[in-house]
Amino acid sequence: MAHYDLEEQEQIDTLKTWWKMYGNLVTGVIVAASLAAIGWQGWNWYQGGQAAKASAIYGVLEQAAAVGDAQKVKAAAGELAEKFGGTNYAALGAMLAAKQSFEAGDLKTAKTQLSWVAENGKDEVKDLARLRLAAVQLDEKAYDEAIKNLDATHAPVFDARFLELKGDVLAAQGKKPEARTAYKAALDKMVGKQGAGRELLQQKLDGLGEAA
Repeated sequence: MAHYDLEEQEQIDTLKTWWKMYGNLVTGVIVAASLAAIGWQGWNWYQGGQAAKASAIYGVLEQAAAVGDAQKVKAAAGELAEKFGGTNYAALGAMLAAKQSFEAGDLKTAKTQLSWVAENGKDEVKDLARLRLAAVQLDEKAYDEAIKNLDATHAPVFDARFLELKGDVLAAQGKKPEARTAYKAALDKMVGKQGAGRELLQQKLDGLGEAA
């Protein structure tokens, strides 16, 4: 029995020595890991709560848009951008509000809302905002600003639409050779695709006449 007591005591002494050397480090690692886990759970909970609140406000915005309540749409979109700007609901709300403003003839507000999405939106929503903003700028004859937006980096899936709208802007400026180049590039991006969109694009190109 004494033999086993001696071995056990040696193991305890060894463990004590090891713990004196590395105990603080181990404790620190454990505490850090625990805090990280708690923090991650808390962040997920916070994000979930933010998304739920943003979703509720977006629902109000949709209802207001359906009945044409421009003031309520603008207020809801503003609240989303101010309080929940990091959620997708904020970008989608601003897009819907911009559509409402554009249809009401309030181009200034529409541009502000689309510009916000172009700066703060993500992925496809950001690209769509740039396209719509450029279209509004084309209507306002703000050609240089429109070209700047259309030259911005975007997802390849939107190449044809960006090039076509760029052709529209160049054509409006009377720059037929450049517009023709843009339209042809847009058609190249639509190889293998058929439909009204391609036909309209071809008509725009044909309408410019042959290159001099």
